Amino acid sequence: MRTPSDHHSYPAHWEADVVLRDGGTAQIRPITPDDAQRLVSFYERVSDESKYYRFFAPYPRLSDRDVHRFTHHDYVDRVGLAAIVGDEFIATVRYDRIDSRGLPARSPSGTAPDGRLATGSGPAPADEAEVAFLVQDAHQGRGVASALLEHIAAVARERAIRRFAAEVLPANTKMIKVFTDAGYTQKRSFEDGVVRLEFDLEPTDRSLAVMRAREQRAEARSVQRLLAPGSVAVIGTSRSSGGVGHAVLRNLLDGGFTGRVHAVNHAFPDDLTRLEPEGVPAHRSLRAIEEPVDLAVVAVPAERVPDVVAACGDHGVQGLVVLSAGYAESGREGRDRQRDLVRQARTYGMRVIGPNAFGVINTAEGVRLNASLSPQLPNPGRLGLFTQSGAIGIALLSGLHRRGAGLASLAGIAGISTFVSAGNRADVSGNDLLQYWYDDPQTDVVLMYLESIGNPRKFTRLAKRTAAVKPVVVVKGARHTGSAPTGHAVPTTRIPDATVSDLLRQAGVIRVDTVTELADTGVLLASQPLPAGPRVAILGNSESLGLITYDACLTEGLRPLPPRDLTTAATPEDFRRALTEALADDSCDAVVVTAIPWVGDSRADALATAVREAAQTSGPGPDKPVAVVHLEIQELAAALAGTGEESAPGTRRIPAYPAAERAVRALAEAVRYTRWRQEAAEPGRVPEYDDIDEAGAAADIQVLLAPADGTVAGTGGGTGDDADPGVELSAADTQRLLARYGVSVLPALSAPDPDTAVRAAERLGFPVALKPTASHLRHRTDLGGVRLELGSEAELRRAYAELTGHLGRPEELGLVVQRMAPRGVDTVVRAAIDPAAGAVLSFGLAGAPSELLGDTAHRLVPVTGRDAAELIRSVRTAPLLFGWRGSKPVDTAALEELLLRVSRLVDDHPEVVAVDLEPVVVAQHGLSVLGASARLAPPPPRTDLGPRHMPAY
Repeated sequence: MRTPSDHHSYPAHWEADVVLRDGGTAQIRPITPDDAQRLVSFYERVSDESKYYRFFAPYPRLSDRDVHRFTHHDYVDRVGLAAIVGDEFIATVRYDRIDSRGLPARSPSGTAPDGRLATGSGPAPADEAEVAFLVQDAHQGRGVASALLEHIAAVARERAIRRFAAEVLPANTKMIKVFTDAGYTQKRSFEDGVVRLEFDLEPTDRSLAVMRAREQRAEARSVQRLLAPGSVAVIGTSRSSGGVGHAVLRNLLDGGFTGRVHAVNHAFPDDLTRLEPEGVPAHRSLRAIEEPVDLAVVAVPAERVPDVVAACGDHGVQGLVVLSAGYAESGREGRDRQRDLVRQARTYGMRVIGPNAFGVINTAEGVRLNASLSPQLPNPGRLGLFTQSGAIGIALLSGLHRRGAGLASLAGIAGISTFVSAGNRADVSGNDLLQYWYDDPQTDVVLMYLESIGNPRKFTRLAKRTAAVKPVVVVKGARHTGSAPTGHAVPTTRIPDATVSDLLRQAGVIRVDTVTELADTGVLLASQPLPAGPRVAILGNSESLGLITYDACLTEGLRPLPPRDLTTAATPEDFRRALTEALADDSCDAVVVTAIPWVGDSRADALATAVREAAQTSGPGPDKPVAVVHLEIQELAAALAGTGEESAPGTRRIPAYPAAERAVRALAEAVRYTRWRQEAAEPGRVPEYDDIDEAGAAADIQVLLAPADGTVAGTGGGTGDDADPGVELSAADTQRLLARYGVSVLPALSAPDPDTAVRAAERLGFPVALKPTASHLRHRTDLGGVRLELGSEAELRRAYAELTGHLGRPEELGLVVQRMAPRGVDTVVRAAIDPAAGAVLSFGLAGAPSELLGDTAHRLVPVTGRDAAELIRSVRTAPLLFGWRGSKPVDTAALEELLLRVSRLVDDHPEVVAVDLEPVVVAQHGLSVLGASARLAPPPPRTDLGPRHMPAY
């Protein structure tokens, strides 16, 4: 139970689980009066030297007054946080608000009970605080203080503290380094034998980079501990063959695991010390093992798992692979059981793969770990594989197996570096594996099967960084169900699958549709160099197969050269010569070799040798990818993979495909990925505009969002059904806000009656348009609700009568008069904030293209100049903007600028949760925004900018 201190409620949203530098975990939470004994016990375990560094004098024990002071906080001016493992404090941090003289200060009396600062007159609150840390000696060097600094800084910013001050003894170099390495803007001074550090808490590019680098190292290390254990205990293995536990034990031994293996089962006889015929130590309980255990594979019924987790935690186990089912996939009770599992494991600082997992594999020669249900350890290779489904994991491993008549034969072309099938992925997720694979030298290509993305914003950030150095290929399941699989407890997202696909592409992720395409693309990328461009040479002994390949290239947007037909009489030497010539030809960037069987003669081995040797000696210039398409030559794939004893080390291996479409699709993905990497090497720029009034927009938003009680709404707009719906702005407020960012909306004057409509037209100038603003008629030209080019009073009165006669009374229609804009292409620009993915900018052509056909493109905000140019060119109807069928091209430069300005607006002000500009008429010169709406709301928390933390459970 958390007892509140003073009059402020306990801030539960400050609780967080974090991964530390060594890969272990800890909980960070506010300190409460209930923690008095924990604090005393913690202090007793701290060395005298650390106490001296904290208090600048010998301080052997805390007085009762100290304990009260350090456990009673108001959560505004005085805050204390603790890092906890098990039920014990391992570190603490606190801040005390101070004034300009360094004396204790309090926030104004108008502070609301939840800590929000009141508006109105009165003194401004002191915005500086003194901060101090204490870390138990046994846990120093684990990055605990750095994690606590991130969290206490976020708390301080929430409580309107803008600056920290810390006084440190010069000899306390570790703590000085914590502050100086954090990346904040700092000022340092030395007086009276004490180093005084002052630093602003506003995140900087450097502080964010430091935080994310630490996050990457910590999360990668936590995965590394799971994938390269020195010892493994299989808990729940039986004495006889059969059963999940025994299968994993057998697979560990058959795979040649280089570490120590223990079999654990409470049903073993008391006198059983070794399990035969496996020959491994047998134990009735984990505590009977007299040496450290790094990884526990749990294969017991779900109701027994809590006891197993407790035993693992007490023994110091670093991670769990939970194969047991009966969790969130089984309903509400199972979801509660899954939550308890993760919370219990994190209490002990352990990571969890699963539950309902298939297992993990690491083929590195020094590890050879097969803690999975796969009966065979794949040969070492360059593919890192993550799946959220055991069935898909089995399918992928089997598919790679079939490609070369045995996994051993595929080393180097389709071999696996590491494999994780996470099941319900309650803890370890694809994000953790991306952190690990980012700088893993054994992995060249990342393959992922995902059914849900719990943190899309973080996933796209990590995927973009990883894709800059190695390909990331993703197939997404559960695309159209509208919900995550039952076993996955993840935040909901409102964005449709097409939007997700666009955002993944923006991050450099190769999005494919099927598991077969995942393997096809991965094998090509792992074995072949990246193509320099889209030009493809095609050669083979079948004219028809060459033409099919040619058509497939055109379908995928490649630029194929005319196929070269070697005729059915072609020999392996003819293939070698033709391929050598194609690879030396500067007019192509890749080669597809097509082959059909010879009648009555099997030349698979000879053909494979010819192709591989030609590819190996491709001559000067950049290496080019080669793929082979074969029809009914079953031995060719294995031969091209280099399975024969004649294959020399380092011989280039070539992927083979049984269909032209599969090979070309994989090649096309490689071409698109290459183009993305080339562009990512020179990232675009978010332009600055001198006429943007960011401060004025902020002031407008503050006034428009201010509730009736006079307090300033804080963050935390919610992420689900409880999200604040916000404020729908009036037309005038919308236009004023957009004008702050240089976006002008063509004036529209209300026309409640014909006479007012005429006066409005005379004020604006003929010709004009007459249109309704009612929601059911807005933008519906197909219903005859918009009348254009009204050049006189008579035409306007006639149109007014027709509209009110056919569609309803004037007050129902909300008619307005608007000056005619120059003719052009009608488009729509939208921006919206998804709680999980963040701000998304969308573009399409107005009307049927976007509404009926879904022809809309999307980018994450902020967009760069390059993003804006790509955005308008990526819709299928883009040719209408560039002079389709003899029409004049429109002003796409003006359109790109509009997109950039809207992007800046929602990026600078996350309270702007929705903007809709429709229609935007883009003419030959300039554009006109004819309609606009906007909505404001307290923004959802920006988890990517806050302190690092694990997903909440």
